[in-house]
Amino acid sequence: MSKLIGQGITKTYGGKDVLHGINLELESGKIYGLIGRNGAGKTTLLSILTSQNPASQGTVTFEGQPVWENPAVLEHLCFSRELNQMTGDNGNTMKVKEYLRIAATCFPYWDRELAERLVKEFGLDVKKKISKLSKGMLSMVTIIVALASKAEFTFMDEPVAGLDVVARERFYQLLLEEFTETGRTFVISTHIIEEAADIFEEVIIVDQGRILLKENTQELLERSYHISGHAEEVDAATAGLEKHHEEKIGRSKGVTVLLKHGQRLPEQYEISIQKPNLQKVFVSLCGEEA
Repeated sequence: MSKLIGQGITKTYGGKDVLHGINLELESGKIYGLIGRNGAGKTTLLSILTSQNPASQGTVTFEGQPVWENPAVLEHLCFSRELNQMTGDNGNTMKVKEYLRIAATCFPYWDRELAERLVKEFGLDVKKKISKLSKGMLSMVTIIVALASKAEFTFMDEPVAGLDVVARERFYQLLLEEFTETGRTFVISTHIIEEAADIFEEVIIVDQGRILLKENTQELLERSYHISGHAEEVDAATAGLEKHHEEKIGRSKGVTVLLKHGQRLPEQYEISIQKPNLQKVFVSLCGEEA
């Protein structure tokens, strides 16, 4: 089982830390969801894990070998990020076919047949310049690169940005088909949490440059509850439990609790108990709607 391991990853811009000593271990054969608010450090973390950005402190290794500027390791990694983040004239004037041709030279296991099939399915005009593509079309190009790269560990930053609901659903289908066929590892950074939640085997929540949790998605949801009712009843029922995002309106109160192993909710109180979805759990941990 291949592993990508980051240890003590810190990144500093202009004297300010945007990542704070992150430790992260990613195993092969999983789909990870990386979620966090804008500015949480997700893109910076992905760029460091894939050697597109040096860490200020810390190390990243793949199978025990350093990732930074290591061609033997980098052929196993792909970071397909938003094309509108490209800077300079080259990025603006390049045609889609030129971009895909360059991408093919970067990945030794590039699947040309898959790339061509997806170009046709998405209806992409490969003669168009990158600068002339809509946001949705830009996302389609990044999806093609990610899937056709056949990289063992593939990282995707907001892959469904600008896509309508039908196109997003098709992306999730393609992702699952590729995962089922190859067992590749995917790390998906996204703001559209709930519709993607079912494909995440594990979820990684990042907030203010730190990892709040990394956990099996189903296990996280199974131990998460939203408790509401009279404030005194809620306080009594949740005493000693891990609580997040308390909301109080008059004499009523609501709070999300995450049970630890062996803990159970008491039954003697007059409270309402609901099971939150992944987005609600994320909001409770990070404070506001994503």
